[in-house]
Amino acid sequence: MTRTKRGYIARKRRTKVRSFVSSFLGAHSRLTRTISQHKIRALDSAHRDRDRQKINFRRLWITRINAVIRERGVSYSYSRLIHDLYKRQLLLNRKILAQIAISNRNLISIISNGIVKQVDWKESAGII
Repeated sequence: MTRTKRGYIARKRRTKVRSFVSSFLGAHSRLTRTISQHKIRALDSAHRDRDRQKINFRRLWITRINAVIRERGVSYSYSRLIHDLYKRQLLLNRKILAQIAISNRNLISIISNGIVKQVDWKESAGII
């Protein structure tokens, strides 16, 4: 019976894994066992940080909206604006509101003034 060499298949697998970690330094890009450990860790971190990124962007949008809204006056805040938006059933998400707040501060003031007047009028008339 002839001897079977398995080097080619194993080398092919390791080369494929090495292409993933080619930017790592030292043994982390050369030694097979270390490569596999760091690949697992990198993929785990990437998965975790994708969720974290969504949270961070939402926090950023809220901060931007709140900063622009509070320029108008101390009594009006982000939470009141969002509450009034839901009362009026206006479907503007936080990302769009933050873009409006950055690009055109007057427009966000106009939106908030219109919402406040509309909500106050309905509450005083007893329509709600």
